[in-house]
Amino acid sequence: MLTGFVLFYVGAVLCLNGLWLMGKIEDREIVVINIISALVSLGVVVHDGFVVGTAGSIRNAALSLLFATTYLWVAYNRWSGVDGRGLGWFSLFVAITTVPVFLRGFAEAASATDLWLAANWVVWCGLWFMYFLLLALGRPIQRQTAWVTLFTGIFTGWLPGFLLLDGLI
Repeated sequence: MLTGFVLFYVGAVLCLNGLWLMGKIEDREIVVINIISALVSLGVVVHDGFVVGTAGSIRNAALSLLFATTYLWVAYNRWSGVDGRGLGWFSLFVAITTVPVFLRGFAEAASATDLWLAANWVVWCGLWFMYFLLLALGRPIQRQTAWVTLFTGIFTGWLPGFLLLDGLI
């Protein structure tokens, strides 16, 4: 159930960030969903890292913190008006970090759900790499990044999160 809860808010923030990148939402207004999604992710970090405290849950907490940090950084950038280069370089760090995560996920997959989650890490890797190209290197890919963000939000976050919360998967 906790996975569905988190994915639902990952979907919300990615969908809205995609719309923001398209110019449909103002900079200061996008701060709210990024902070809420960061707080949801931080709740998982605290639960998995400190309450559960197993090796696997601490690993999950560390990976969840990548999401929370990203959302807080987006919120900060939009509130302060900075250009986002720092977030771009952090996004490269995250994209590189996700490579062994999705490789391990595919290698250790014991179910269709495990394969789906590993595939999500591939998609998230690509998305974070696009943020690196857009923000750190200034590549003119904002429109493409916006659409990839929106679709990633729908198919790796909102839809599976909703289905998990409703007990349909």
